[in-house]
Amino acid sequence: MTAGLLLHNAWANAPPVSIAGVLVWIVMRSRREPLWAEAYRRLGRSKRALGAIFVLSLCGGIVFLDSLSWQGSRVEEPKTVVDRLFDRPFERTYSEPMGSATVGEVTPHRLLGKHVFGTDSVGKDVFYKVLKGFRTAFAIGGLACLVAVPIAVTLGLSAGYFGGVIDDVVQYTYTVFGSIPDILLIVALVLMLGQGLSSICLAMGLTSWVGLCRLVRGETLKHRDREYVRSARALGASHGRILVVHILPNLLPVIIISVTLLFSGLALYETILAYLGVGVGSNFGSWGNMIDSARDELTRDPSVWWNLAFSSGALLVMVLSLNVLADALRDAIDPRLRTE
Repeated sequence: MTAGLLLHNAWANAPPVSIAGVLVWIVMRSRREPLWAEAYRRLGRSKRALGAIFVLSLCGGIVFLDSLSWQGSRVEEPKTVVDRLFDRPFERTYSEPMGSATVGEVTPHRLLGKHVFGTDSVGKDVFYKVLKGFRTAFAIGGLACLVAVPIAVTLGLSAGYFGGVIDDVVQYTYTVFGSIPDILLIVALVLMLGQGLSSICLAMGLTSWVGLCRLVRGETLKHRDREYVRSARALGASHGRILVVHILPNLLPVIIISVTLLFSGLALYETILAYLGVGVGSNFGSWGNMIDSARDELTRDPSVWWNLAFSSGALLVMVLSLNVLADALRDAIDPRLRTE
């Protein structure tokens, strides 16, 4: 392997390694803050929270392994760790979970490999497809949040703090966006921008900021007249410093909980877009593509249920874990909701 190929592989793996490093740094640094240290202690005493964190850590580990890729040679296509560990030989057609032969053929053929979740219509391993779907779900949820959250926080802070004309403009803007069904606006934007992962993330981000913006505005209205803000203003602090240094940190718990719920909602939207034919495309591993391709399989004889069941099950587990974690975070952070 040449030095150039090694350098190419290193650059390709830099983003996932950097993201993982930043997340670990944020968690370790936040543990030093009194509020978050107490929240971590409360989360550690909650079995539901620990279970959700374990499941999400497992999902994140799959995404991380599916983001690390390398080429064995210049003529070889880059393959991720998931590709190298879990990709199985293609079969002729469907096979049942843990089956030994294909189904739906006059003469069933013996399988070339072992398929825990069975295979689809073209003989591709369903377990491998489910694993590939984690990366797409996390990419859509994460990238769309990166677009939506700055818009929501900036507009919400400005409207709540300054009031007046700025507040009127922001309220009018999110009222107009909120009056349009999200799914219709997302589909329209995807058709305008072109089908693909980046277009879907951008479209979802531009349409998913309304709820968080409304929440941030309301919380900022409560904080702008409190004593610590008045004191900072009396000491000559600028508006930007008051917003960033004093008000925003007090809104972080609410923002983090809302973003967790937003993340799960965006992952669900991808399945709807795939069903409508404007998903990420067949070249991406996606639970939405699996559910869309499996909608007619239940009417076959024999019924092919595993493609739909396992993709829906993976989506359910991830979204449910995110919602449980969001509830646990709310109970751990907000003193008004603490029951222990």
